[in-house]
Amino acid sequence: MKKIQMVDLKGQYAAIKNVVDSSIQEIIDNTSFVNGPKVHEFQKNLEDYLDVKHVIPCANGTDALQIAMMGLGLEQGDEVITADFTFAATVEVIALLKLTPVLVDVNPDDFNISIEAIKKAITPKTKAIVPVHLFGQCANMEAIMQLAEEHNLYVIEDNAQAIGANYKYSNGTKAKAGTIGHVASTSFFPSKNLGCYGDGGAIFTNDDALAHTIRGIVNHGMYERYHHDVVGVNSRLDSIQAAVLDAKLPKLDSYNNARRNAARKYSAALEDVPQITIPKTVNNCEGICDTCDCHVFHQYTLKIQNADRDALVKHLNDNGIPCGVYYPIPLHLQKAYKDERYNESDFPITNQLVKQVISLPMHTELDDEQIEFITTTIKNFLA
Repeated sequence: MKKIQMVDLKGQYAAIKNVVDSSIQEIIDNTSFVNGPKVHEFQKNLEDYLDVKHVIPCANGTDALQIAMMGLGLEQGDEVITADFTFAATVEVIALLKLTPVLVDVNPDDFNISIEAIKKAITPKTKAIVPVHLFGQCANMEAIMQLAEEHNLYVIEDNAQAIGANYKYSNGTKAKAGTIGHVASTSFFPSKNLGCYGDGGAIFTNDDALAHTIRGIVNHGMYERYHHDVVGVNSRLDSIQAAVLDAKLPKLDSYNNARRNAARKYSAALEDVPQITIPKTVNNCEGICDTCDCHVFHQYTLKIQNADRDALVKHLNDNGIPCGVYYPIPLHLQKAYKDERYNESDFPITNQLVKQVISLPMHTELDDEQIEFITTTIKNFLA
């Protein structure tokens, strides 16, 4: 059996090596390292894939989220609602911009931000909502956009984990994750479903004026060289990373299908284990249906109940199986983001999830032998 990786980037690279290598060599030969033709080519191809008017590449996903907020003109003290159960980057940029983060609880089944918690958190100072499409599927964007319209709020989608996922509206129509809110951010970190070989990110929007503002912000506030019209930053996707991403983009749907197939096999093997709750899709399908396109399984995350989750982590590691706990500490309990405004009673689901969740290896190169070994090792421990 091949060595099990949490993410097998080497195996994925082998299948696209010729395209990646030739594209990188072309950039080295023409020395168009920053803001070169390949960046613009990838930008256009991603716009077409997402069916969004504007993709603005930048240096990383955290920058993307910060720049999106800068583009909206949020002011110091404005309140921004986001999920307590997510990676720190989401709240980090809110704090860096001197905005006021308002953390709220999530749903127990899909791990995404709770609509009821958002409703309770809205005040006259609230200016934006940041739903995080966690682990590969969208938050309830239809309800979130309705709340935003009712309260005149911006919606900034954190789409770092769900690129390629489809969101299904109640009327049956669909839209790609990251194209529904006023603006969205994504990360191209190597382990993402669409990942480069370094750092990279992008902002998406259908708003022409906002896109124009953001294009200035990413490049020192310049629209014309040495004319600084807005306060900006230096955050650009380099041409080599764009070349890698452009080689992978045509394969993104097949990559996501491979992840879904692996998830189906995990679920089939683990669904009858009483201590395990397998992932659920946002459309409440029975399992992961054959036509599933709502979940791209950036992570395959179980909940462990009536068993020692941390002991299971150690057991898996001892048997050569990497795994992850995303996330072990709620943001409201992190030293940097503690605030007397928060009450533990406001976070019952998050406080439970951090003790239960475990994410199994998930990538495009998982094979049946590896999945069988992983699931058998889990079942033997829990027996």
